[in-house]
Amino acid sequence: MKERIKREKRYRRHKRVRAKIYGTSKVPRLCVFRSNKHIYAQLVDDENGKTIATANDQKLKLKSKKEKSASVKATASKEKKIARKVAIAYEVGKLIAEKALKNKIEKVIFDRGGYKYHGRVKAVAEGARKGGLKF
Repeated sequence: MKERIKREKRYRRHKRVRAKIYGTSKVPRLCVFRSNKHIYAQLVDDENGKTIATANDQKLKLKSKKEKSASVKATASKEKKIARKVAIAYEVGKLIAEKALKNKIEKVIFDRGGYKYHGRVKAVAEGARKGGLKF
């Protein structure tokens, strides 16, 4: 029962956020979804109803384990020993920024998806900023 109520509250918050923001082909919406295990980010063009680029932590796992663990450890050590999930979310933000820059997109609108701007959601945003995106 509590989980259903929490989900409904997040959905209501998300609708409020979405009523105020709108992505275009030049300035797409960077939306974030987090589950208990994974984190996802995508660039969405709301005018055409198309997803421009996607990134998630599972795509990071496709890299060799040495590269991934080294990058997560480096991020964690730089950011004062932050949690592993937060470090992975930071890397997802950098990955989505890299894909956006390949598509010649420099500016985005951040859609936090009804979540608080804290923890993993904040880490995705900071990683995207570090990767070169402007909010």
